[in-house]
Amino acid sequence: QLQCVESGGGLVQPGGSLRLSCAVSGETWEHYTMGWFRQAPGKEREGVSSISRSANFTNFADSVQGRFTISRDNAKNTVYLQMNSLKPEDTGIYYCAATYTGVREYVSLVRASYDYWGQGTQVTVSS
Repeated sequence: QLQCVESGGGLVQPGGSLRLSCAVSGETWEHYTMGWFRQAPGKEREGVSSISRSANFTNFADSVQGRFTISRDNAKNTVYLQMNSLKPEDTGIYYCAATYTGVREYVSLVRASYDYWGQGTQVTVSS
């Protein structure tokens, strides 16, 4: 069983930056693809970014391409989402998710691909 705990959310002005962290425990997480999702009020949860087990592959939603970066530190069991040039439409609860991929390098922004989820951290972009 894998546990994911997000941190780093908060209130930021438009154009500002935040870095989210997701601490992972409970399994050999180097065999897991990690993803970030978000959910705005009244909307479906959507994929933001994902990173493969060895960080050789990443992908991003079109809405955040060029503004967000994803990384992982396998020694610290932590995945990061660096968010720059934030916009009000980036507001929402951000969730970390994990899926077992064994030795495959795999990325996905599809919610159903993931088996383990954190509780989420709130990000609010407002002046």
